[in-house]
Amino acid sequence: MSRIHRYEGKAVAVLFDTGRCIHAADCVRGLPSVFDPKRTPWVDPDAASEAQIREVVARCPSGALKTVAIEPEAPDPMNSVSLVPNGPLYFRGRAKVVNASGDTVVEDFRMALCRCGESRAKPFCDNRHRALPFQHDGSVANAENLEAVDFGESEICFEPVTDGPLHVMGPLRILDASGQVRFSGMETWLCRCGASASKPFCDGSHKACGFKSD
Repeated sequence: MSRIHRYEGKAVAVLFDTGRCIHAADCVRGLPSVFDPKRTPWVDPDAASEAQIREVVARCPSGALKTVAIEPEAPDPMNSVSLVPNGPLYFRGRAKVVNASGDTVVEDFRMALCRCGESRAKPFCDNRHRALPFQHDGSVANAENLEAVDFGESEICFEPVTDGPLHVMGPLRILDASGQVRFSGMETWLCRCGASASKPFCDGSHKACGFKSD
């Protein structure tokens, strides 16, 4: 369950969503003077400059950390999904997640999306993959699709299909674990069950493995 904590500083406030954090620790490694899990409170927004804090918070792959300042955080100019070896999908850009009724559930610049099939916070990652035999090297199957698309400032839509894949609509690039663009297009379906032989894309394996999204 998500719970938002707000840490006030003189120049910037840091918001922390406990339900979205996957403990990637980019914040702790990037700015230990501000982010120290051994301290209470663990965030000190006055221990570094606003620019330093904004830069490190922007590294948070799950979107659990946010900054609230005079100038709001700017999203990446191109929507992208990056594959983490043996882990989730990291999204950056502009996106919303909708439910089966088409209602917006989350609208954000950064998200960590489950692809092992076992997260209890679907479609978001909750680190369940670490306790599983889920393995994937972060490569992109069928990487020949590099459609020329106009990104502009377009928002994409993630629609989790009930007991099925993640339907993605809008301009998106998919990067493999080495950071190379392997897909560029306006629509695709991404595996959520962890069983696809064409990762990160869906190949229908969710039907055979009995994947349940709820």
